[in-house]
Amino acid sequence: MILSRLKPAVESHKFIGGGKSLPKFNDFLAKRDYTGALTFLEFKKANNSDVEIDLWMGYCAFHLGDYKKAMEIYKRIYNNDKNAPNIAYNLACCYFYLGMNDESDKLLQIAPPSSHVIRLALHLAQRKGHAGAGGDSDIEEEELLRQHQRLHDSLPDQLSLAAVHYMRAHYQEAIDIYKRILLNNREYLALNVYVALCYYKLDYYDVSQEVLSVYLNQYPDSAIANNLKACNAFRLFNGQTAISEIQNLAEQTSVHSFGHDLVRHNIVVFRQGEGALQVFPPLLDVIPEARLNLVIHYLKDDNAKDAFELIKDLSPSVPHEYILKGTVYATLGQEQHSVEYIKAAQQCFQLVGSSTSECDTIPGRQCMASTFFLFGQFEEVLVYLTTIRSFYFNNDTFNYNYGQAKAATGNYKEAEEAFLLIEDTKLKSDSIYLTNLARCFIMNKKSQRAWDLYMKNERKSCAYKLLQIIANDCYKMGDFWYSAKAFDILEKIEPTPEYWEGKRGAVVGIFQGVIANILPKEMIYDAIELIAKHKQNPQAEQILRIIKKWSKENGLNI
Repeated sequence: MILSRLKPAVESHKFIGGGKSLPKFNDFLAKRDYTGALTFLEFKKANNSDVEIDLWMGYCAFHLGDYKKAMEIYKRIYNNDKNAPNIAYNLACCYFYLGMNDESDKLLQIAPPSSHVIRLALHLAQRKGHAGAGGDSDIEEEELLRQHQRLHDSLPDQLSLAAVHYMRAHYQEAIDIYKRILLNNREYLALNVYVALCYYKLDYYDVSQEVLSVYLNQYPDSAIANNLKACNAFRLFNGQTAISEIQNLAEQTSVHSFGHDLVRHNIVVFRQGEGALQVFPPLLDVIPEARLNLVIHYLKDDNAKDAFELIKDLSPSVPHEYILKGTVYATLGQEQHSVEYIKAAQQCFQLVGSSTSECDTIPGRQCMASTFFLFGQFEEVLVYLTTIRSFYFNNDTFNYNYGQAKAATGNYKEAEEAFLLIEDTKLKSDSIYLTNLARCFIMNKKSQRAWDLYMKNERKSCAYKLLQIIANDCYKMGDFWYSAKAFDILEKIEPTPEYWEGKRGAVVGIFQGVIANILPKEMIYDAIELIAKHKQNPQAEQILRIIKKWSKENGLNI
C-alpha cells in the first residue's frame, strides 16, 4: 500500500497528548526499533498503570504491523476513557488496517475533527468505493469527492491525495504529485519508493528499479523497497530471481513485523500459487491484490464457482479488474450455459477493449478479441489476435484461442499449426482441443492422424465426439475408409439408422475408390467385413452381391 506504516500516523505528541518524556524510550523510537520500545514499555508498565504508557504501547504495536494487538490496547483505553488523546482516531486506524471498514467509519463519525481524521476518511471512502460496499457506486463516488474537497495544500494532505490516485490506478497523477514535492524536498527519500511503485504499475520495471535504488542505497534493509525490488525482478526475469531478492527479508520478518503479510503474499505469487489457499484467504481485506490473486488461483484450479463468489461483489475500477471479472463470468457462463453471465463477460471485455486508454494496448486488443469470441464472430477475433500474435507466438493459451478462431473460419492449415505449438498437457487433454485438432487433421488430408488421436483417447469422455467428427468429416472429405470405421464403432455403441446409413455410404465410397484405382484392391476385404454383419438387411445384401461380382470379375478371391 502507498500509506506509510514506518512513520507515526500522527505526531508522537498527538498520541500521548504531551507529557512525560522517556529518554531511553525515545532512543528506541529514533532507531525505529519498535520491538525494543515495546519491550521497554512492557517492563515499565509492570510498575506503572499510566495511560500514557498504554498509548505508546499501542503506537509501537501499530508500527510493528501488529494491528490486532494495537486495536486491543486502544479499545481497552477507549472503553475506560473516550476522551483520551486521539483515542478514537487511533482505534479507527487499527480498524482500517484490519479491513474493518464499517467499524473504522463509525469511530471517525465521533472522533474530534482534525486533518488526520479527514485523511483517514478519504482513504476509507476510496476503499469502500473500490470494494463496491453498499452497492451504490454513485453514492460512494460522491463521498470520495466530498472527502477530496476537504483536503488542503499541506504536505500530508497532498501525500494522501497521491495515495488515492495510486489506489485508483491514476499512476501518472500520483507521480506528478510526488515529483512536485521532491523538487523542493530532496531529503524525502521515501517518496522515491512511491514513484518507483507507480512506474512498476505502469510496466516500466527498469525505470522503477533505477528510482528505487536512490532509497535502497540509503536504507538497504527497507521491507517495502526490497519487496518492490523483488517484484521488478519477477517481471523482468522470473519467480526464482524474485525469491532470491526477497528471501533474506522473508527470513528476517516475524509474524508481527511490518511487511510480513506482504512478503508472504508475494512469495506465493513468485512460486506460481504454491500455498495460495493457506496464505491468501486471511489477507483478503488487508492486501487488495490477495483477493484478485486468489481468484486467479481458483481459475487455474478449474474452480470457477469459488472464483465467482470472491469477485461477484467487486466493482472494477481498473482494467485488470474488469479483465479478471470478465474471465470469471465467461468461464462460469460457459460451464453453466448462462447467457446472463456471458453477456456480463462481454460487457467487461468490451469496456476495456473500447476504452481510449486501452484500445491500442495488448490487453485491450485481447479484450476485443474475447468480446467477439463470445459473440461467435471469429473473423473479427482474428483481426485483433493477428496484430499481437508476434508477442505470444509460444504462448499456449493464445495459440489455443488463435487455433479455434482459425478453425472456425475454415483456415485449417494455420489452425493445425497453432494447435501443435501448444505444450501444456492440461490444454492438450481438453476435449475442445482434441476435437478441433482432429477436424484440422481431416480437413488437411491427414485422417490417419485423426484416427490415431481417437485411439490414444478412446477411453476419455470426448471419444464419442471424436468418432462423430471422424465419421462425418472424413465422409465429406472422401476419406471413406476412416469414415466407415468410425461409423461402425458408433453403430455398435448406438445402433441407429443414421449410423447404418453413414457406414453403408462409406463402404460404397470405398468400393468406388477401389474401382477408380484410388484405393488399393485389398481394401475390398475390409469393406466386405464391415458390411457382412448386416446380411439380413436387403440393402447390405445387394451391396455385398455387387462387390463380390466385381471382385470375381477382377480376379479377387472373396
